[in-house]
Amino acid sequence: MARTDHYHDPNAPKATNIVVAVSAFVQDEHGRLLMIRRTDNDLYSIPGGAQDVGETIGHAVIREVKEETGIDVEPIDIIGVYSDPKHVIAYTDGEVRQQFSICFRAQPVGGNLRTSDESSEVHWVSRAQLAALNIHPSIRLRIDHGLENRPTPYFAL
Repeated sequence: MARTDHYHDPNAPKATNIVVAVSAFVQDEHGRLLMIRRTDNDLYSIPGGAQDVGETIGHAVIREVKEETGIDVEPIDIIGVYSDPKHVIAYTDGEVRQQFSICFRAQPVGGNLRTSDESSEVHWVSRAQLAALNIHPSIRLRIDHGLENRPTPYFAL
């Protein structure tokens, strides 16, 4: 299912729901960031996705990273809660979601890089390489907050 992100777009469709989602800021021992290239919008992103009914939010992080990248992780901290009502995601099935994602810092504990149905590329990316990637502004904000090592989680008022 393809998606279109509308970010501070006055012509964006109105959101019809909010879905709890997670994203993961994962760095390896060299400080490189785990990044995917999404198959639904062709943008680079940190791994993440929706929480399933019956799972904890922590397990959603572990599952989503493994599904999209092949890497096993352990969530260790919260970078922030991203819920900008001016960021809506329109799906080809007609659903329009308001952004709601909890971004976790997670450490890799095993696994091997691999792609999936949701990721056409999976890479460990250095900080210097980030500028060359096509990253949505909402994901770039999470990355910047992760790199800043903020003392408290981000959230918008």
